[in-house]
Amino acid sequence: MPAEPAAGLDLARDLGLPVGARATFVQFSSTFCAPCRTTRRVLERVATTTEGVVHVEVDVADHVALGERLGITATPTVLVLDAEGVERIRAAGVPTPTQARAALAAVSVR
Repeated sequence: MPAEPAAGLDLARDLGLPVGARATFVQFSSTFCAPCRTTRRVLERVATTTEGVVHVEVDVADHVALGERLGITATPTVLVLDAEGVERIRAAGVPTPTQARAALAAVSVR
């Protein structure tokens, strides 16, 4: 019998947080990850300048089971959730502001 697929991220259940009215960036990071700090700055800037967008950072060391369940294998990994909290985009590495805004545009038209 095939294994059941892993449940997706539910911000309220998994982290006690609401999703953004338009979208949510969920950044999986680790303490000593320099690219994670750059990613945080980019996503925070885009989130604070875009109405309805929230940025949440999750330290994988503090949420090991969640990272494993979601298949997070590198940091930074960013999930972009739509207004319903459904993962629409996943990317590893440091995004540019242009890439972050393009991800939001793609999520908004679905």
